[in-house]
Amino acid sequence: MGGTPLIELERLVPHFPGRLLAKAERFNPGGSVKDRSALGMVLGRIRSGELVPGRSTVIESSSGNLAIGLAQICGYFRLRLICVVDSRTTQQNIAILRAYGAEVEVVRDPDPATGELLPARLRRVAELLAETPDAYWPDQYANPLNRQAHLTTMREIDEALDGRVDHLVLAAGTGGTLGGCAEYIRQAGLDTTVHAVDAVGSVLFGSATPCARLVPGHGASVRPKLLRPSDADHVLHVTDLDCVVGCRRLVRREAILAGGSSGAVVSALDRVLPQVAPGETVVLILPDGGDRYLDTIYDDTWVQRHFGAVAHLWDDSARPADETVELVDIGHR
Repeated sequence: MGGTPLIELERLVPHFPGRLLAKAERFNPGGSVKDRSALGMVLGRIRSGELVPGRSTVIESSSGNLAIGLAQICGYFRLRLICVVDSRTTQQNIAILRAYGAEVEVVRDPDPATGELLPARLRRVAELLAETPDAYWPDQYANPLNRQAHLTTMREIDEALDGRVDHLVLAAGTGGTLGGCAEYIRQAGLDTTVHAVDAVGSVLFGSATPCARLVPGHGASVRPKLLRPSDADHVLHVTDLDCVVGCRRLVRREAILAGGSSGAVVSALDRVLPQVAPGETVVLILPDGGDRYLDTIYDDTWVQRHFGAVAHLWDDSARPADETVELVDIGHR
C-alpha cells in the first residue's frame, strides 16, 4: 500500500512556469487513495483488539472507492463487510465489491428532509450497527485514523521532491487526505500552499445550499467531523462539468485516464496558475483511475445528455502539438 508514482505532466498546461506533477493514487492495490484510509482504519482496530479476524463485522457507507479499499482489506483479514452504497454507485463498483466477498446494500430513497442520499445511507448504517453483533463502523467522516493514514501520502511526495513542493492541489472529500497532508506539512515545516478542491453545492467549506451532483465522491451534503477548514490555504469550487472537462483534458494531453475527483483537481489548476511563480513546483493528487467512469465521464452519450455539446472544451484535434492553447476557466459558476 502506498509508494504510488509521481508523474511529470509536461503537456497538460502549455508553457507551465515551473514543474507540474501528479501523484497517481490509482496505483494502490484497490485502485484509489482510499486504500490508505481503509488500511489505516481497519489495521488500527485489529492491533487494538477491537476487530477480531473471522468474527467481527465492518459496516461502512461509501460511494465507491473506500468501499473497494475496505473490501480488499476485510477479505484479507477474514472480516465480514457490509457496505451501504446508493443508487449513484456504478454496477461495476458493486460487482467489484461482491467479487471481494462484501455484502452490498443499496439505498435508493434520499433523505426526505434534505433530498440527499448520504444522510439516508448513514441512517441505514446506524440500523445495521444496532442489529449486528461485534460490529465496527470505521466512519471515514470522523475517524482520526483516516487523517493519519495520509501522513504517508505527503511524506512520499516530500521525499521524492526533497521538500520542494510549493503548491499542493487535492480534492477535499472527507478531509482525510487534506488533513493528513496538511498535518505532515506542518510537522515537516514545509512552505507548501494547500489548495483544496470542493464541489459547487457542497457544504464542506461553507453554508451553501446542497444540490444534486452527478460525480460520486465529489462534494458532500453533510460536513464531516474530520474536516478542518484551516487545513486548506485556499478553497476552489468546481462543477460536475469541470470534472468532465478536467478528465478529458488529462487523458487527451497526458494519456492519463483518471476519475471524477481527479478531473476536479485538474480543472481547479486553472485558477491556481496565477499564484505559481516561475520555477515553482505544483503537485496534483489524483485520487483514482478512470476505468470506473467509462459509462459516465468518458461516455460521449452520457456527457451530451447531461451537459449538451461541450466537446470543444477539451478537443485539441485542430491544434499542433507544440502550439499554445487558451485554457478556458469554467470554474466560476
